[in-house]
Amino acid sequence: MYETSQLRTFLAVAQTLSFTQAARRLGLRQSTVSQHVRRLEEATGRPLFTRDTHSVELTEDGQAMLGFAGTILQAQERAAAFFAGTRLRGRLRFGASEDFVLTRLPEILESFRRAHPEVDLELTVELSGILNARLEAGRLDLILAKRRAEDTTHGELVWQDALIWIGAPRLRLDPDRPVPLIVFPPPGITRARALEALEAQGRPWRIACTSSSLSANVAAARAGLGVMAHTRGLMPPGLEPVPARAGLPELGGVDFVLRKGRRGGAAQEAADALATAILAGGDRLQRPR
Repeated sequence: MYETSQLRTFLAVAQTLSFTQAARRLGLRQSTVSQHVRRLEEATGRPLFTRDTHSVELTEDGQAMLGFAGTILQAQERAAAFFAGTRLRGRLRFGASEDFVLTRLPEILESFRRAHPEVDLELTVELSGILNARLEAGRLDLILAKRRAEDTTHGELVWQDALIWIGAPRLRLDPDRPVPLIVFPPPGITRARALEALEAQGRPWRIACTSSSLSANVAAARAGLGVMAHTRGLMPPGLEPVPARAGLPELGGVDFVLRKGRRGGAAQEAADALATAILAGGDRLQRPR
C-alpha cells in the first residue's frame, strides 16, 4: 500500500524537519522529496506535515505515520535479508553518544541482533568527541554522535534539535552569583557550547559537577546543584527547561549524525545495515524512556 521510497523520504523529512536536508541525506532532488511526500499524503488521505517558507512540522497523523513507517521499513529489510540468502557476519564496533542512554536505542540494537545473529556487535558508550576520535583512529566502525549544527562536513544527519538549559523544577538562579554548571568533561560539545555562550554574554559561571556519566549529571541536576546544557528532545525525566527570566544565553542547535569508518568488507556491510536500522527507527531515539 505504501511505497518504500516514499516511506524513506517521509522519515528523512520527519527526522530533519527539512526538505533540503532530507534531499541531501537521500541524494535526491528537493522536488523529488516533495513529490514523494505528496504521493504518500495522497495514499493516506491525510496531511502528514504542516509547512511554510520557514518551518516544517509533523501533523498528528504524521506522528502516527512515523511509527508505522519505521516498522514497515524494518520488516521489509528483514524479509529482504532472509530471502536474499545472504547473512551478515563478522565484528561490528558501534559507538553511541552518552545522550542515548535514556532512549529506546537498545530496542533498535536488539532488533538488529535478531535480524543478524552472526554479527558480533560491540557497543561503546562515550562522549561524542571521543567517539569521533576513535572512529578516525580506526577503532570503531560506526558511531551515532553529536556535532555542532554549523559543521555540515562530517556525518549523515539523523535529526536536528535545539540545545536548552535544564534544571530541577524548584531551582532558582541568583543573578548576582556565578551560574552553577553541571557538565561533561572535555571534549564534550554541550560543555563547550555552554561555556562559550556564557563567556559571550559576560555571565560568570562555576563548575558545580563534572562527570562523563549522564546518569550522574542528571542526578546532580535533580538534586538542584546546577543547570545543564542539554538537547530539548532528549530531556531526562524530572528536569525541565530553565525559565527565560533566568536570563541565560541561547545555546543554538545541535545535530545528531551517523559516521562510518573505513574498514570495508563485512564490517562495512554490517555498519550499513545498522545505519539503515537506526535511520528507520530514528523517532524512537528522540523520546526518553
